[in-house]
Amino acid sequence: MANYNKVILVGNLTRDPQLSYLPSQTPVVEFGLAINRRWRSQDGTQRDETCYIDCRAFARQAETINQYLSKGRPILVEGRLEFDTWEGRDGTRRSKHRVFVERFQFLGTPGGARAGAPGGAPAPYPSQAPYPSQPSPPPARPQAAPPPGPQASPPPPGPQAAPSQVPPPPADADESPPSAYDEDQPSGEDIPF
Repeated sequence: MANYNKVILVGNLTRDPQLSYLPSQTPVVEFGLAINRRWRSQDGTQRDETCYIDCRAFARQAETINQYLSKGRPILVEGRLEFDTWEGRDGTRRSKHRVFVERFQFLGTPGGARAGAPGGAPAPYPSQAPYPSQPSPPPARPQAAPPPGPQASPPPPGPQAAPSQVPPPPADADESPPSAYDEDQPSGEDIPF
């Protein structure tokens, strides 16, 4: 049977990110997300519900999240759900689910300022490619120069000049460039379902 573990969340940080380092000096950041849901009950009253989720990111992502995010800032997180278990200080066995961050995207405006807000300019977000695992489109082929038009110089007087010859297009000009969906090309990420 196939298995699939993918989580996509959009929410606000419940606290400032907490950066630490593993013994191997790999950065680790932990942060909490609050995901709000607004709905109407059967009697027509509007209800709010909040789900709190703990997240963990490693390496360069951990440093970036720690540098640019703070409590209350919105973020989109994509990752997988993990189940952590440990023994508490009182000797009881504890456990909880947490999201292992694989990708993320900053949301909102840099620095948390509203558009047009007075004050100093906040630090900009770093640029992020949407998904580095996806292949980039092939480069465009250069177009052949158009044949000379009516602005061409007239033929010299005297014997009739031979018409100018335009070289034929290359033999593979009718073929389209390979796309990311060609079977001969690597497809990037295999999706197990």
